[in-house]
Amino acid sequence: MLLHDTALIFGRYARQTLRSRFALLFGVLMPLLHLLFFGPLLTGLPLGGAGSSWQVLVPGLLLQLGLFGALFAGFMIIVENGQGVVERMRVTPVSRLALLLGRVLRDAAVFLFQAVLLVLAALVMGLRAPLAGVLIGFGFVALLTVSLASLSYALAMKVRSPGEFGPLINAVSMPSMLLSGLMLPMSLGPAWLDALSHCVPFRYLVDAMRDAYVGRYATTHMLYGVLVAVAMTVLSVTVGTRVFRTAGA
Repeated sequence: MLLHDTALIFGRYARQTLRSRFALLFGVLMPLLHLLFFGPLLTGLPLGGAGSSWQVLVPGLLLQLGLFGALFAGFMIIVENGQGVVERMRVTPVSRLALLLGRVLRDAAVFLFQAVLLVLAALVMGLRAPLAGVLIGFGFVALLTVSLASLSYALAMKVRSPGEFGPLINAVSMPSMLLSGLMLPMSLGPAWLDALSHCVPFRYLVDAMRDAYVGRYATTHMLYGVLVAVAMTVLSVTVGTRVFRTAGA
């Protein structure tokens, strides 16, 4: 029943997404602009890691896509609460876990599609990476999306308006982006900043993806990245499900 209910919720929101193709493509615009206008500035520069500048930049942009997109996914719940959609779903026998999983799996599918578009554009501009590394990167993007979207929906169930939700998300997303080394490796900065960045879990995903993009799979970075990604996903889905249940969503 859980799989059936999840498929129903996923199908509902997937159809909504397909009816808004402009929004689907617009979501990848910001990382694509970074790729087009920021990427060429790094070409040939020593960035303190193995591989080319594209193998450093593209993994960060992919995670940036999941980070910002998934964190703001909760806006939809706030809108649905105002329209009574959540209230109508409450009286159905659909599993509360399915109400969450259907949404976050739709989000993961959307961001994976956008990630593929971004990688294709990067290949045209000069990215060269092993296929296995690219696929591993997609896996990290999917796990990051599921975990952050779950937390975003849980938080959105607790706030009363978009005016409260937006500042809270910005307070999390901006420091996370700056301290995780999405744009440039944190090893380029001073030692204290590099040490501080290890307190941000996204740092481990960035390092793991950059290793994957240069074909290094059996590394400490990869191990830590997988452990952190899985732990974040399990914890976030657990928290999100509990909030959905207690909130009567």
